[in-house]
Formats: sequence, structure tokens, C-alpha cells
Amino acid sequence: MSHLFSSLQLREVLLRNRIAVSPMCEYSSHDGFANDWHLVHLGSRAVGGAALVFTEATAVSPEGRISPQDLGIWKEEHIAMLQRITAFVTAQGAVPGIQLAHAGRKASTFRPWDGNGKVEVSREEGGWEAVAPSAIPFNEAYPMPVALTAAGIRKVLDDFKAAAQRALKAGFQVVELHAAHGYLLHSFLSPLSNQRTDNYGGTFENRIRLLLETVETVRTVWPEKYPLLVRLSVTDWADHGWNPEESVKLATILKGKGVDLLDCSSGGLAAHQQIKVGPLYQTPFAEKVRKEAGIATGAVGMITTPAEAESIIAEGRADLVLMAREFLRDPYFPLRAAFELNADEMKWPVQYERAKPRK
Repeated sequence: MSHLFSSLQLREVLLRNRIAVSPMCEYSSHDGFANDWHLVHLGSRAVGGAALVFTEATAVSPEGRISPQDLGIWKEEHIAMLQRITAFVTAQGAVPGIQLAHAGRKASTFRPWDGNGKVEVSREEGGWEAVAPSAIPFNEAYPMPVALTAAGIRKVLDDFKAAAQRALKAGFQVVELHAAHGYLLHSFLSPLSNQRTDNYGGTFENRIRLLLETVETVRTVWPEKYPLLVRLSVTDWADHGWNPEESVKLATILKGKGVDLLDCSSGGLAAHQQIKVGPLYQTPFAEKVRKEAGIATGAVGMITTPAEAESIIAEGRADLVLMAREFLRDPYFPLRAAFELNADEMKWPVQYERAKPRK
């Protein structure tokens, strides 16, 4: 039996295999609303056999968007279309997940194909004020953020809580908190972006405080039966930044706070980062956190073949494989992988059964 196609139990949610659709920004919303693009994008990956299908980073507030076209869940009106999407995903045998996010100092920027080389969306162009732990921009092209006050931090926590409540109404069964890639929660973790002198800055215990409070706040409204995940940049890939040892220490604490799996990514916080990119280049982070913190992990980053994905699970390097760009190339990757790995337990949609390859 293929290890990749074994099931995974997370609380009361059973994943049919170990393949998840990683959050992928689509920059295709208006005023935060999901639309037919999101239905087809996410729905096709559920048809293709993924066990867990995540939305893109979904903003918990208007100011928490990366771009004006980001998906959002900051108002009740957003729920209806998300319900349609989760119902379709669930009907295909997949589990719908949502990544809740706040862009922090990387907010109010153009989507990749807009801006004519300009990064920041000005107020005149519909932009807004970016916030961060400290008034330090990502680089000179990005907005100058405003340091969050105590009241601002309280609002962030309230926004994540309300977003989790709406996610439940919308039919999601898994929530992931985005604490990676230089966005708000990650920027509090790293001393490169957090130079506060209050109880949210300085020491390790202070820098992790906002993430822990966010986890605790979300857990007050997110049902015990449903998993809570955190996406973490395990390293900043920069001197004096957040590092793997701190990630292991944080992971141990998060496990005790009700987090069920760490989605182990890296980078995105420091413009001067030095990343050594290659196949499976981030898998060692998932392996390290899993073994040293004793928590389930997800592996991400340039995982492109069934053999690579199978090896990660078979060798105990991670519990879940989250794929992004390969799913853009092939929405039916799990069906292809099942054929290559002789995983006969993977069922094809009955509508597509006549096209199933036979050996």
C-alpha cells in the first residue's frame, strides 16, 4: 500500500490521503468576495483527488489584504459564496480548509501582473495604511508601516476570532493561521522586523506572544472536533533572524495550545534572504520540527513528482504533503500519482472513471 495514499486522522477529521492543496494567491476577488474562479479553481483540485483543499490566504480585515484583489472573510456577506465552494469540495470527498491571514507590512501592494513595476498601491489608487510590529518597511518599494498600538493588536485578535466564526458558518473543517512569508504574525516572531520594547517584542517569549494569543483566541470559537494548523516560516534565511531552533521551541508550545499540525515553509520576511532552492528544499524543516517537537508537520516547496511525495511520507519526514505550483500544472495530480504508485485504493470520480488508465 502506498504511504502517500494512507489516510490521516486530525481530531475528528479524516483525510483520505496525505496530499493537500496549498494556499495559492489568486488575486481575483472584488471587495474580498469569492466568485466562480475560486469555485472552479478549488473545486477542480477536489475532483482531482486531493484530501485537503485550502483557500488562498484569506484576509481577516480589509487592511489585512496583500492586494486589493485578495480573498476576504471580514464580513457576513462573504459567507454565502464560500458555502457554495465548501459544499462542492466536500461532495467530492475532500476536506475544505481556509487559511486566515493578515498581510501586515506587506499589505496594500499591487497584484503581480499590475502596477507596471510599482509595488505600493497609493491611497489615491485605493491603497490603505499597512501595520506591523515596528515601523520598518519590507524594502524601499513597500509601504512604510505604522507600528500597532495595544488597541491595534486587540483589533487583530478580534478580527481573527470573527473570521474563524465565519469560516465555521461557511462550512470549513480546517483552519490554518498564516504565520509565514513575512506577513503580520511572522513579522512579530522575527527580530529583524520586530523591534518593540513592550511585552510583544525583545525576548523570544514576547515575540511569540501575538501568535499564541491568536491561537488561543481562535480556539475559543473553533470547535474541538476540528483541526487548527499554523503555517510557519521555519527560518528567515537571514542572519540574526528567526531560525529553526526557535521554530522547534515554538512548535512545542503550539502543540500544547491546541495546534494539530505545523505547515513548514520558510522565508519571505527579509528582502536580503539567501535561499538555497532545489527539489524538496524545505522538507528538512518539516522533518526537524516533527522529530524534535513531536508534532505533526506538513512539507512544502518544489515537491513535483509522485515519487518525491511518497518518499516524504514513507520516510517519516512529514505527515502531509502540501503542493501548490504542481497543482497549477496538474489539478489531477493525486489521480496520476495513484496510478504511478499502484494505489488502487484511490477512487476516481464516477464521471471520469472511463478515462482511468489501466496497467
